[in-house]
Amino acid sequence: MSRRLEVRDVLKTIVASARELLDAEYAALGVPDDHGGFAQFVVDGISDEQWRAIGPLPRQHGILAAMLHEEKAERLADVRKDPRFEGWPSAHPEMSDFLGLPVRDGDETLAALFLANKRCPRAATARDERCGFTEEDEELLAILAQHAAIALTNARLYERSRELTIAEERSRLAHELHDAVSQKLFSLRLTAQAAAALVDRDPARAKGELQQVAALAAEAADELRAAVVELRPAALDEDGLVHTLRTHVQVLDRAHSAEVTFGACGIRALPAAQEEALLRVAQEALHNALRHSGAGRIEVALTRRGQGAVLSVTDDGTGFEPRSVRRAGRHLGLVSMRDRASGVGGRLRVVSAPGQGTTIEMEVPGG
Repeated sequence: MSRRLEVRDVLKTIVASARELLDAEYAALGVPDDHGGFAQFVVDGISDEQWRAIGPLPRQHGILAAMLHEEKAERLADVRKDPRFEGWPSAHPEMSDFLGLPVRDGDETLAALFLANKRCPRAATARDERCGFTEEDEELLAILAQHAAIALTNARLYERSRELTIAEERSRLAHELHDAVSQKLFSLRLTAQAAAALVDRDPARAKGELQQVAALAAEAADELRAAVVELRPAALDEDGLVHTLRTHVQVLDRAHSAEVTFGACGIRALPAAQEEALLRVAQEALHNALRHSGAGRIEVALTRRGQGAVLSVTDDGTGFEPRSVRRAGRHLGLVSMRDRASGVGGRLRVVSAPGQGTTIEMEVPGG
């Protein structure tokens, strides 16, 4: 559970672990919302077809509500005989013995775990006996719930930090648009005004000013296209890292005068958090190279290393002295890239020197 970073992945792992640990036929976990329902409800032991047939997510009522509003576990020989039982949809599987427990962080109930239909040993099954959950099962589930609370809290913190990072990136893009595009548009307006003033008395100079207008307009269009590329959500879930990164590079190659190329070798699927981090670091490194290095060629490579992968972004631009950049307070996104790498168990290496270009390399261990 602690290796997962996405909340949905953590929830699925908790449910599957609980069902396997207690040898139950069914397991579920519900995360409450503030409106009497569940923000998320994850099940294990029920097929996708069965789940769709059951219908909408349950509401917080009956035995489910008890797990969200009480601190103790609830162990029942037959949930259907409990006075709080209010029935279930027709497509819902039959359940009898039941064990439920809240997942708590201090005074806050993060979720509630539900298990049903303890599997019996063959001897008991042959005698048509119901086994039911035991006190030992309850103790095991309590231990699991403690670890689940930690994992779920960490996953939530990770997602919140990622949301903040996205907000910071959008803020940076807004500044980029203001500093680059707005200035070019201002220059374009002044140049157009000068051309209009020169049309009658100096047509040759007016023609030169109009050529400058065209050049400035082209540069502004390039800046806008680049900003749109960075704002566009990456289709990692649908297309995978290699295809998404290749498409991104192709768009940048068309939008900028520098030649931008991409190559990949032996890449396997990586954990979602690592793939996202690799993509964002590649985007940041490409942004720096295109805006600040004056490079004529930028090469992006993604190669397999052990169970993980290595991303490298190399340009033939002006280069810089990394230590002097840090002292001057102009990090060029290096802090953000290092944070992204370390956040998924990876590392970032920067190789650069004045006049010798720059290589940004990020390695992740895989999973």
